[in-house]
Amino acid sequence: MASTTEFSPGLAGVVAGATKISHVFGEEGRLIYRGYDIRDLAAQGSFEEVCALLWDGRLPSRAELEELGQALRSEYAVPEEVLSVLRRLPESLPPMDVLRTGVSLLSSVDPEYGDDSAGALRRRAIRLVAKTPTLVAADARRRAGRPFVPPDPGLAFADNFLYMLHGERQPSSFVAALDKALVLHADHSFNASTFAARVTVSTLSDMYSAVTAAIGALKGPLHGGANEAVVHMLDDLHTVDDVDAWLHERLARKELVFGFGHRVYRVDDPRALILRESAAVMAREVGAFEKFEIIERLRELMLKEKNLHPNVDLYSGIVYQRLGIPTEFFTPLFAVSRMAGWTAHVIEQLGDNKIFRPLASYEGPDHLAYIPLDER
Repeated sequence: MASTTEFSPGLAGVVAGATKISHVFGEEGRLIYRGYDIRDLAAQGSFEEVCALLWDGRLPSRAELEELGQALRSEYAVPEEVLSVLRRLPESLPPMDVLRTGVSLLSSVDPEYGDDSAGALRRRAIRLVAKTPTLVAADARRRAGRPFVPPDPGLAFADNFLYMLHGERQPSSFVAALDKALVLHADHSFNASTFAARVTVSTLSDMYSAVTAAIGALKGPLHGGANEAVVHMLDDLHTVDDVDAWLHERLARKELVFGFGHRVYRVDDPRALILRESAAVMAREVGAFEKFEIIERLRELMLKEKNLHPNVDLYSGIVYQRLGIPTEFFTPLFAVSRMAGWTAHVIEQLGDNKIFRPLASYEGPDHLAYIPLDER
């Protein structure tokens, strides 16, 4: 068996597995799902179509899409025994922790738990994608002191989430913007959370354990939490005139500027370009174009000073704010979308599984002599 002891921090440049689900062309600034460019999917497709594509490897026919939509809608509801546990959790617990707990609890109400046949895995993926937004919306309503709004099985995915969150239907333009954001965040190759899911299920653990591990990885500000960090970072900036001095001081202190740079992309993140268009339109609609201008000035300066392009997190925050999503729920919303990709990767990993067991570069001591307890 071939092996290497060469150390690559963060596994940078290391090929850890094979996939047919998605790929990032970092030098070109392209992202594909199953061969389809993300720009085409965001412009013409829907999140439900993307779910089918990720799970089945092809775009669905109209009849297949209608069948999947019906299956998702029939699984929106979360059993009361799960919701009652979440209601008892302290509000001081971060939303991602509540979501992690809720998703883990869903295993207890899965009627097919323990069945890992191909059909059961796909149905489990449908349940997870369908119920995750209900968990997120329920927690958001709880924290706002508002009553729980049950899902409406008559509504499509994005429309239903906004309805549960706000308690009333939202404009079609809002639904379309959210659907586009969900498409853009559905998968992104072997990112940290997806890799965590694949590593977990490679032990022949279950799908719930795998996606719970993924949620834990997504929580971090260097991954899914970056979009929330961008919004908090922008709180320090009130006008475009503040940007230059603020940025130079931050760079001088060697502090992170969230929303810029990417481990893979060497040019513009294509998802950022798509959401940039949505953010510009929304900013103009509410007369809050100043915030967008601030971001645009940051974009210009970071490219000039550090040669760093914006990533998807820079613009997703503005879009989410316009949709009335509380800042602390930006990352849970990310999980709502990425659940489609995580479950697709779990299914793929189990299809041709080999447990992950990388080597480590050991840098500690060796041949130490044991010292009896009384002599230490």
